[in-house]
Amino acid sequence: MKRITVFCGSSGGNQANYRLQAAALGRILAEQHIELVYGGSKVGLMGAVADGVLAAGGKVIGVLPRFLKTKELAHEDLTELILVDSMHERKTKMSELCDGVIALPGGFGTLDELFEMLTWGQLGIHKKPVALLNIDGFYDPLTAMVRTMVDEGFLKEADQKMVLISAEAEDLLNKMRRYVAPTGGKWIGKDTL
Repeated sequence: MKRITVFCGSSGGNQANYRLQAAALGRILAEQHIELVYGGSKVGLMGAVADGVLAAGGKVIGVLPRFLKTKELAHEDLTELILVDSMHERKTKMSELCDGVIALPGGFGTLDELFEMLTWGQLGIHKKPVALLNIDGFYDPLTAMVRTMVDEGFLKEADQKMVLISAEAEDLLNKMRRYVAPTGGKWIGKDTL
């Protein structure tokens, strides 16, 4: 993997460990010569992961909508900052630039980005690994909801397995390297379950 997109909060959250683990992920990416693609901000977990990469000598590409340049405080020290016109264009560009995706804790925007990448994978638009760095069990309720989607017939078991999960960054990267995208269609019918 040459580049990984990280989706995460522009807030730091209430637990110091979120920032610490975001910075540690950044350091690990740089040590493994993996470039970071992320939302371009210098604040919150976004800033922490970028700073982690930069402090370890790695490369960081930020993708930021023009209207957020002042609100999210664009990071000034990036290898490259790409300005786009919309949130949709941001997600598309971040997807185009990466070989895989990791979601850290975040809010609605993080979940929007995560689920769009999962949906695109489910539809066969890409075959990239999509992963959750489950810091302190942050994503436990979400993984339970995904299990409910399978149990209630709204999601295939194979699609649930598209979501790679670990609490450890290095373990998550190893899972991403071994990832094989599911084959078959998205649609569920009586003969596809």
